[in-house]
Amino acid sequence: MNLSDTTSAAVLEELRRRPADRRRILFTGATIVTMDPDLGVIDRGDLLVEGDAIAAIGANLTADGAVVVDATGTILAPGFVDTHRHAWEAQLRRIMPDVDDLGGYVMATLAGYATVYRPEDMYVGTRLAALTAIDSGITTMLDFSHNSRTREHSDAAIQALRDTGIRGVHASMGPHFGEWDRQWPGDLTRIKDQYFSSDDQLLTLRLATLATDEIAGPALAYGPELARVANDLGVGVSVDAVFGTSSSEAVLRWAKDGVLGPDVTLIHSTGLTSEAWKAMGETGTTVALAPTSDAQIGLETAIPAIDEALSVGIRPGLSIDVEVALASDMFTQMRALHAIQRMCAVNAVHGTDQQPSRITTHDVLDFATLQGARTNGLAGVTGSLTPGKKADLLVVQAEDLNNMPLNDPIGTLVLGSDARNITAVLINGEPRKWDGQVVDVNLAALRSEVHASREYVLNTPAA
Repeated sequence: MNLSDTTSAAVLEELRRRPADRRRILFTGATIVTMDPDLGVIDRGDLLVEGDAIAAIGANLTADGAVVVDATGTILAPGFVDTHRHAWEAQLRRIMPDVDDLGGYVMATLAGYATVYRPEDMYVGTRLAALTAIDSGITTMLDFSHNSRTREHSDAAIQALRDTGIRGVHASMGPHFGEWDRQWPGDLTRIKDQYFSSDDQLLTLRLATLATDEIAGPALAYGPELARVANDLGVGVSVDAVFGTSSSEAVLRWAKDGVLGPDVTLIHSTGLTSEAWKAMGETGTTVALAPTSDAQIGLETAIPAIDEALSVGIRPGLSIDVEVALASDMFTQMRALHAIQRMCAVNAVHGTDQQPSRITTHDVLDFATLQGARTNGLAGVTGSLTPGKKADLLVVQAEDLNNMPLNDPIGTLVLGSDARNITAVLINGEPRKWDGQVVDVNLAALRSEVHASREYVLNTPAA
């Protein structure tokens, strides 16, 4: 078993000597967790990347002129998909690790820190979040960018995603509090024309909005008017703060108005009524769960709504939410959801002769990959290792101290692995992490920018 050459610097150098659109990479001898229902898990398999896409998966593949990467002793897996993160907040990471409730977060962050952000702060936070996502194996990130105070703030957030090379979804929304230019949602037309004119690019656009007017007023609340804006632009909608009685009533209104469907994602969805869930299931509406956010911040029931989603046929995506109080990686989300749901399932039948209905590690990996891609409107692009899809994949060391021996590859990915085991990350066929390091990042310069931005934000009075 030769692990030392799996993703060596020499291999990266050889890859980069070749034009990206004609580059061929052949990974050999890996355990391949495809998350494609028709392909499953392939033991000692090969995977061929041609340009930006997966060309073939199988045994004993050959490819003339390919750079061959000996992936023996590794797991190849699809990159994780984050369906909701407020990336601009990253330089405020863990500033309130024991936040008491949603109100505490809202007043400190959205009514406080957010109001002094400059475009350069938007850029620094969003770039830091995206690079961290890549480091931990997240290849697609929906940035719920709800601090677009000016068009320059939006431009900075989009540019940050572009500069990292992540498969990014820019979900644009105006801020909750403070002074801003009121350019949203009108500016979305310019944003789309300037940055999202092609359907075949790494970045995509969505409209971001809130479920109700309780927090920030009616202008930011979803309904027929914003649904028309999204429809005219041809983009999906991500709706945050979906929880409780008022959101349940809103969901039923949206269903009646015909503004729910597969292009609409409802985030959190905790504490909703059975009638609301029925409407969501019948319309094919997607759901983004935030397991640690619901549990730690205490949103409504504080229990991620996985059972409610599954009961109406919705397989949700997973998300990080706010790094000011939460972990940054998908491993944490998978493990939290797996543990919470299984705990609740057993507790519900304790003392009876009923069998608990528990989700599996395969379920949570599915939520973190293929279902996340579907939730973000990218199911045909990413989320599984399927020939024809874009080459968004992870190389995970299965023989590292914390993973060996490899007995169950899906269990190892969900319960055993973390960012240190990810040797390489490819996004659109391009190496973004290699030999255990995110590539093309001057860490000292980044650290200086992050600290300078944080100091400005923390020491400037709220507007």
